[in-house]
Amino acid sequence: MLSGTGKPPVRSPMRHLKTVVSMSSNKILVTGATGHLGANLVRRLLTDGESVRVLVRAGRDNGALEGLEVERVAGDLRDAEATSAAVRGCRQVYHCAALVSTIEGSAAHKRDVYDTNVRGTRHILEAAARHGVDKVVVSGSLSATGYEPERSSHEGMPFYPFERQLPYGFTKHLVEHECLRAHADGLNVVVATSCAIVGPHDYVPSRMGRVLIDFAHGKLRAYIPGGFEFVSGADIAEGHVLAMRKGRSGQKYIISTQYMSVDELMTEFHRITGRPRPRLRLPPVMMAGLAEVADKTWFRVFPNQPRRFTPAAVRLLRMRRRADHGKANQELGYQPTSLSQALQDAYDDFIRRGLITPSRQENSSRDPT
Repeated sequence: MLSGTGKPPVRSPMRHLKTVVSMSSNKILVTGATGHLGANLVRRLLTDGESVRVLVRAGRDNGALEGLEVERVAGDLRDAEATSAAVRGCRQVYHCAALVSTIEGSAAHKRDVYDTNVRGTRHILEAAARHGVDKVVVSGSLSATGYEPERSSHEGMPFYPFERQLPYGFTKHLVEHECLRAHADGLNVVVATSCAIVGPHDYVPSRMGRVLIDFAHGKLRAYIPGGFEFVSGADIAEGHVLAMRKGRSGQKYIISTQYMSVDELMTEFHRITGRPRPRLRLPPVMMAGLAEVADKTWFRVFPNQPRRFTPAAVRLLRMRRRADHGKANQELGYQPTSLSQALQDAYDDFIRRGLITPSRQENSSRDPT
């Protein structure tokens, strides 16, 4: 059959893939299960009695899965065949995996971020369509959501791509386009957007987790004012489950718990650990300059050294960005819990795993005698 132009009609690759359907089981696939988000989500699903399969990369530290009753499938998101094999036989997919980065990086780094985040997501969505998956929830990032000064970001704000966007944020924006493309082709897919996560099961650990560890050991000498929108590990897992149960296909939902300034974070860290707050509160302009210099000198010579504050991280804190989770509340029934409790849970979990040794002040304050 020819179209009105006399040419064969264009057929979407996704539509073609949907003609090849396999029987699904009760398995739920989670990608990125060793990350902070994924580790909390897997535990939530297991608590709910779900049968969970996880896609893991060979040679990676998978300590986040130790002791969990999950089916492990080795593979790389950049490998379409391996991704398809992981999706086959699952009725639902939570795609939480991403290469997170707060640096501009080299051309090779940008390619790695793109291939993992964008092409990896396309592989997941195409495999979900091919194998008849009921629904896919893809983890989004606040970095890919529009921002306007003095306003809380919401799902309807357009993303502006030309103002100092890092490869990570831009690729997460492209991930949303992949989801919309898949939705247009008939796949049931929802984006659950995460803010900065705090809470237990932080196995990497995250940037905020490392700051808490440093604070608890008296190694955090200074900080800069600012703030950000945070989400607890329990809340982001709950938000993903609600998005799977109630989210409308093609829609995006921001999941957040609370905005907190860095000064408030330092107060919370003091309460939790018993350690004094750092004495130095550095001017943001000074720290931004130091971060720029370090990025162009020290870290180019030693690229694998850990970075507490990159220029982008400083810039994000200075933006004091807030988020509006009203859409998730109205459509999904999402209700945030307590950020203070999430910070306490993160601290207790670090102690349990031996990453933090409690201070004498903290021990004495908890001594019932």
